This record gives sequence, structure tokens and C-alpha cells, in this order.
Amino acid sequence: MRTIVVGTRKSKLAMTQTNWVIDRLKEMEPNLTVELEKIVTKGDKILDVTLSKVGGKGLFVKEIESALLNGEIDLAVHSMKDLPAEMPEGLTIGAVPVREDVRDCFLSRDGSTLEELPSGAIVGTSSLRRQAQVLAIRPDLRVESIRGNIDTRVQKMNDGQFDAIILATAGLNRISWQEDIAELISVKTMLPAVGQGALAIQCREDDREIRALLAKINHEETARAVRAERAFLQAFNGGCHLPIAAYAQICEGQVHLKGLVGDPTGKKMIADTIIGKNEMKMGRELANRLIELGADELLASVSV
Repeated sequence: MRTIVVGTRKSKLAMTQTNWVIDRLKEMEPNLTVELEKIVTKGDKILDVTLSKVGGKGLFVKEIESALLNGEIDLAVHSMKDLPAEMPEGLTIGAVPVREDVRDCFLSRDGSTLEELPSGAIVGTSSLRRQAQVLAIRPDLRVESIRGNIDTRVQKMNDGQFDAIILATAGLNRISWQEDIAELISVKTMLPAVGQGALAIQCREDDREIRALLAKINHEETARAVRAERAFLQAFNGGCHLPIAAYAQICEGQVHLKGLVGDPTGKKMIADTIIGKNEMKMGRELANRLIELGADELLASVSV
């Protein structure tokens, strides 16, 4: 097999995820030769503005997708939640490996949980989805934007800029920082982002050799669940910066999908659940249900 060039962002988490994928591929193909190409994305460059105000989709993937389309790299490793519901023509998701923990987690300077945090405390997050759900539970807290990689955010909290921050548990697990977690937040309390905890291995649609290789590390149950979540997101023509959440689980062959659209102030949450076998159809149907309940109007009010 030819030497494979893998594209990734430069952060510690992105590199850890990418090396994990390379290790899985080498388990399948021991003689595989791999080169890494580190790529800086727009989302990595603009760190002083909230994601919702930067606007646009694919803030953390566009430059990497361009490198794929131009043939500079052969495959790319993304956090699934960074990947817009629609991707450029000619690209496809070649594999979705087994999913990590889907939950959000709560970190605080004094070890307090979300419930224990004192009134008026400042919680840092770059996600309108997390902001909406935090304020729905604790309207007495202040939620402020925080950007940067995991270590940057933890340092900002430890320096006193924030009393607490919310991160994806999967990221902390992957870089072995679990000891910083004060609370694992149940999905019943905070529904995760679409694709949270999953990786997307992207490649060119016409590259049969790479697609055959990636198929060996695909986890079909995870892929099915993520397809349902992404179909839900796609129906809203949305990106990861909007207050949209979804989580699908496979139980006895059936897909159980819950979706949510929230008001960033936490004052209104629209949610519903659907069960079925056709994950793409279900995702669209659930989105339509939420639209009938007013989800479109909520999203239209979000400043992007």
C-alpha cells in the first residue's frame, strides 16, 4: 500500500485522536506507512470571538477538507461534532470508530458540581447548546464565552477568570485528564452535541484503496447512531455553533433518538424522542416535529 498522508489539527487533543486512529489502522495493516500533516483552521486562528459570532460552518474543518480535495492528504481525522451536516462534494466519511463517552463534564476551581456552584458564579463555555441547558437548570449562574484548547481553558479557570467550565468528557478521557473532572453530567441533564464522543475519518469518495482500509475500523453501531443525529442536524441546515443537541442509542436493533433545540437564555427548551430503524428518516422526522413546536423561531432568534 502507498504511504498514507493523514491531516489533522495541531492541538494536543487532535494529535492524540489522530495517533489513536493511526494505531488502529496499523493493527489492521502492520506494514502501513503514515505521514502526518498538521493544518491550522479558521477556528484555531480566531480565539477572541464566540463561535456563534464567528459564524459559518466548518470552522475547524474547511482547510483540512480543502487539503483532501486537492490531494495533499489522503484522509483526515475530525471530532465528529466539528463536522457540518453537509460536506463538500467528492468527500465522504470513510469510518466512524467506536464512540467514547458522550457526556459533557463539569470542572470547577473548588470541586463543586453544577448544582453546588454558588449563585452568580461564572461558567465558561463556547457552546450555545451548553449555555442554554446550564441556564435552564441554573438561571442564577453567569455563562461567559471561553475559547481555546482544553489546557488553555483549564488554565483560564485555574487563573480565576471562571469559577467553572464545561467540556466534552471524551476529550479529557483521550488525553488522560480525568482527574480534573468534578462531575460527569448525565445526558438526561445535558443532551450532548451531535456526534459528541465520536470521530469522523474523512476521505475522498473515489479513493477505493483508502475506503477499503477505513472500513476495517468502522464501528457500525456508532455510525448508525451518528447518522441519525446528523440527519436531525441537517434538517435545520445547522452547524455546531447553534443551540442544537441530539443523542441516539441503538437498543435491540432500534434507534432511540432524542433531539433538542434551546433558547440560549435557557428560558425555552423544545425536545422530543423518536424510535425506529431508518436512522436518516427518523432524524428528519424528529426535526420536523421540533419545527412544528417552534424550533425554527428559536434558532432564527440566535445572533449568528
